[in-house]
Amino acid sequence: MEEIVPGIFHWQTFHEHIRAQVSSYYLDAPGEEKVLLDPRLPPEGMEWFRGRTEPTDILLTNRHHYRHSSDFQRTFGCAVWCHQDGLHEFVRGEKVRGFSFGDGLPGGIKAVEVAAICPDETALYVPWARAVALADGVIRKGNDGPLGFVPDFLIGSEPETVKQGLLAALERLLDLEFDTLLLAHGRPLVGDGKEALSRFVSGRGTR
Repeated sequence: MEEIVPGIFHWQTFHEHIRAQVSSYYLDAPGEEKVLLDPRLPPEGMEWFRGRTEPTDILLTNRHHYRHSSDFQRTFGCAVWCHQDGLHEFVRGEKVRGFSFGDGLPGGIKAVEVAAICPDETALYVPWARAVALADGVIRKGNDGPLGFVPDFLIGSEPETVKQGLLAALERLLDLEFDTLLLAHGRPLVGDGKEALSRFVSGRGTR
């Protein structure tokens, strides 16, 4: 677990299904709400949280990032949140609340529309930390590499159309005030996240 900026902790774990490292985050937000983003169990286990203010809420950047949310929910009683267009995924008794784009969420976070790659693809804007969290709309190649799209076979039957929709959504994100990019796939970009995203968009997704 690493505190990458004040109040935001990052960790990576190996995702067995996709055979790659993925990122999760704990936000020690001002006030009583403490938030997990796309969580998997950290290497330190649940005990890491017991010496701190325990998480109260889990925010998903899309429905596919439920990951180990049920474990946190059982342990800490967290409320789990996903965009309402992704709620159909949860058919095994998962307790997940819906939100809409534009909503204010726990931890002083705002839900911002990305969609394009799937209807529930959400950017989570964290003004107090000058950070934006992204799901599958853009990733870091090779975990520490440049920004890129997921492979075409994961995008769908019309990958170029989806990419254009993603680029338009990412360009709108550049209107937000942020420095750090919290990625679900790849290590976060701290301090220069907005610049990296701007270069990616201006290169029309070629970098």
